[in-house]
Amino acid sequence: MKKIVFPVFVLLAASILIFVSCETNKDTGTGSQPTAGARAEESRKRAIDFESPEYFPSDWENAEAQYNAAGNMPQSNASERQQASALYNAAADAYDEIFERTIPLYAQAREDEIITARDDLIATGFTNQFPKYLQDADDLALAALDQYEAKDYYASRDTAAKALGEYETLLIGGRIFLIRQEIIDRGFNEYDPENFSTADEVAEKALGEYDAGNREAALASAEEVLLRYNIVLENGWTAYAADRRAFAVSEREAALTDRANIASRETFRGADALYNRAEENFADENFQDAAILYVDAEAMFVISRQETEEKRKRAEETIRLAEEKIEESGEAAIEAERLIEGGSR
Repeated sequence: MKKIVFPVFVLLAASILIFVSCETNKDTGTGSQPTAGARAEESRKRAIDFESPEYFPSDWENAEAQYNAAGNMPQSNASERQQASALYNAAADAYDEIFERTIPLYAQAREDEIITARDDLIATGFTNQFPKYLQDADDLALAALDQYEAKDYYASRDTAAKALGEYETLLIGGRIFLIRQEIIDRGFNEYDPENFSTADEVAEKALGEYDAGNREAALASAEEVLLRYNIVLENGWTAYAADRRAFAVSEREAALTDRANIASRETFRGADALYNRAEENFADENFQDAAILYVDAEAMFVISRQETEEKRKRAEETIRLAEEKIEESGEAAIEAERLIEGGSR
């Protein structure tokens, strides 16, 4: 019996020690430390996701120091594990506090981006033609606001990003609308009808893709439309500048023929200065600037000719009046002579 009692007693004692050790670890917080660490990591990630480090860099550095200190704490006994847990909780509190201050600033920044994109879109006039597209984007923006007010911040962020994407996509349509209108207003579609017609066809295709929810294809088509309209516009300015140059040259030659460079020297010089600048821009292929300068030069050459004509008319009138006076004086002299001759008889 004695040989059996000792081993049983030893096993029983060992079991008690293991149990006590487990209970001690449980009570001293070994199980709570990972929970505190997980909480700190979650709070940290949320703050990063909403750009807290950019808004409050100094406070962020302090929170990071607490977080890193907790991670560097030794974990050899219950006391050290409790200290690490406390540091993790303090870091989590710091991250949460920074996040609470960040979120209204972050939300305001997103709202400002959306409002700017929306205002730019409306300014193009595109939404007057397609009001439904604006309404759909507005609905997304309002949904993001509702989610924010419900403190569903991640959902609000994603919905706001989607709304901004819609406004920016529609803004491409707005730019297309503006450039097409400029082409028509200037009559440039006549200079490159083939590209203009093709661009119109692709624009219709882009709208169909957008309505079908195929955003990537719609954007690709819209980019092609912009490219083609820009080519039409560029070709239009090139041809228009050549036309205006021809008119300016013609008016300049007419002004020289009328001797406006002498009779209306200052006006002619101003016109010639504009003409020379236009020639420089034309040579550099800055056709839009060249065209505008040619138009101004042409107008001033016309004015110089008008001034010359007015001066010529005034000169002719002056000569006529002078001749009349000379004639009157001659007649008066003859009359006086006749009277004198008559009296002497």
